[in-house]
Amino acid sequence: MEFFRHLNRPRKTAISEAGKEVHQAVLIVGLQIANYTICGSCARLVATLQAFKEVIASYRTPPGNTLTRHLTSHVLSPNIDYLSSCRPLSISMGNAIRWLKLEISKVDIDVPDSESKQSLCDAIDVYIRDRITVADEIISTIAAEKIKDGDVILTYAKSSVVQRALVHAYKAGKKFRVIVVDSRPLQEGLNLASSLQALGVEVKYCMLNGLVHNVHEATKVFLGAHAMMSNGRLFSRIGTAIVAMEAKAADIPVLVLCETAKFTERVALDSIVHNEVAPPDELVISSGPLENWRKVKGLQLLNLMYDVTPAEYIQIVITEYGSVPPTSVPTLNRTINENE
Repeated sequence: MEFFRHLNRPRKTAISEAGKEVHQAVLIVGLQIANYTICGSCARLVATLQAFKEVIASYRTPPGNTLTRHLTSHVLSPNIDYLSSCRPLSISMGNAIRWLKLEISKVDIDVPDSESKQSLCDAIDVYIRDRITVADEIISTIAAEKIKDGDVILTYAKSSVVQRALVHAYKAGKKFRVIVVDSRPLQEGLNLASSLQALGVEVKYCMLNGLVHNVHEATKVFLGAHAMMSNGRLFSRIGTAIVAMEAKAADIPVLVLCETAKFTERVALDSIVHNEVAPPDELVISSGPLENWRKVKGLQLLNLMYDVTPAEYIQIVITEYGSVPPTSVPTLNRTINENE
């Protein structure tokens, strides 16, 4: 546990813990993120930007100040701090916040506030449309084309873009099965399995400890991403690395579906330096063996949120710009940033 002590940050889970400078829309989003009502990197990103639109719309520049200087430092910053106190910001949220700050810095101080605010809100809409909505449509289309009749697609937990790809393939008439591997405590895959089954897709559901007994049925593995690191490694829901490694050992191709909004210049060599530790009691089941774990001398619970999958276990990364090997992630990310 000492290795992860630097990651232990208490979460704010009540409105009373927020400062008066935090906007109501951000308060709501922060609490929804903290209790997993909003879960998933893209969902958190979109909810955050939508909340910031309300912050910008209600903003009034104080006398003697300019929107460009005051909005970022005195308004956005405390709201960002509050969100990060509810849960650490996702990579995509951090990317979007940096983009928004850059957009604010470009505002002409001679333009009326009303026009500047509308321009910023419009820019946010375009960002969400291009980097998330349209990106997901393109990625799901490319991924669906890789599904052939008779395929068995194995996926882990729940990724919104993976779900969209599977639905897209099913509606296109592809005949395939899906194996959903899941893990506690969030059990996100259960929602995915139920949704696919309701649609008519043949689904097998198992927990992570059943992976080794089911992976050999798969013909392809589709994985979602929290982020793609600059060294080509996948940062995703804990357990993902095990799935990818088992698939590699069984000679099954692993495809990662990831929007470029989740690319980062950071490098990850392990799951220790950068990660998120969730409250340990989330692992406890009522009347289960861990119910009184705090009374057991020397027992500690570690509830890590993410792990790192080495690039050699990934065949391709499917993005809105096409399919690339994981080693090409930094080149693609650099190209995108230079063109923005």
